[in-house]
Amino acid sequence: MATNIGIMDSAYFVGRSEILSWINSTLQLNLSKVEEACSGAVHCQLMDATHPGMVPMHKVNFDAKNEYDMIQNYKVLQDVFNKLKITKYIEVNKLVKGRPLDNLEFMQWMKRYCDSINSAHNYNPLERREVCKGGREVGKKSAQSHSSTKSSSAPKSHSSHTARRNDVSSTNNTNQAAKAVRPSSLSNPAYDKQITELKLSIDNLEKERDFYFGKLRDIEILCQTPEIEHLTVVAAMQNILYSVNDDGTAMAEAQAMISGHRDGLLSPIAEISEEKFSSETQKRKSIVNLDFDAAGIANLSPRQRLSDISNVHCSESPLMPH
Repeated sequence: MATNIGIMDSAYFVGRSEILSWINSTLQLNLSKVEEACSGAVHCQLMDATHPGMVPMHKVNFDAKNEYDMIQNYKVLQDVFNKLKITKYIEVNKLVKGRPLDNLEFMQWMKRYCDSINSAHNYNPLERREVCKGGREVGKKSAQSHSSTKSSSAPKSHSSHTARRNDVSSTNNTNQAAKAVRPSSLSNPAYDKQITELKLSIDNLEKERDFYFGKLRDIEILCQTPEIEHLTVVAAMQNILYSVNDDGTAMAEAQAMISGHRDGLLSPIAEISEEKFSSETQKRKSIVNLDFDAAGIANLSPRQRLSDISNVHCSESPLMPH
């Protein structure tokens, strides 16, 4: 018994026509689409056919038109799953929307589960539906459809030969028309030339793309070199390479990084130059003072020079009293 089957199981490769024929033959219905069973009543009766007496069919509503009534049917189905300890998750919100794919997948699972039970017993679907709300109307519609198909089977078989002949003649005519049209549409030199030019332009664009991508890849590898990866200019280049924005902000940020690093490098040099300038100014002042003193001494008389020198020697002599 398969309660949980994988998505790659063969059950999920069963076609719509096979699913519909299985539902219609088991429950004596006349469904034309799988999503017509989105109300959940068909699922409940399929479980009732597989496990007789397990489903409270008097709670099933075959006349469910809105989502509220449909959800009530799926609640009945979920209760049956809980009693049978079936862990299959029912996606009610998707099924009640009538989505074809969701309903097909769930019905494929239902067929796989019911086939795995192999319950051999006589089941009367029409009688079981009579206790359901709207079950009698569904039974009458299915009975009428079965009778109409049986009555129309004879004339269909009688006229099948003529229909086949008409189909064969029509297919021959369409094939001849297609053969007549194909040469004119395929042998157009203007279209062939345009297609060739487009292919060449695509090849050139791909080559150009690969060329510049290779250059960028080489720059990226170079930026990851341990000797230079700590440099500011390398960080700025990586900022441009790895940026996801196309508004030019990466370039502005990289320029700001480089300019900020340049200011940081130039500031000590400016301080040194300023100190050097101040020291040069002091030296110039001292030289000017010396020149001025020399010029004053040169203007003195010899006697004044000797007196000044003697005063200096006397003042500097340790023997002279102060």
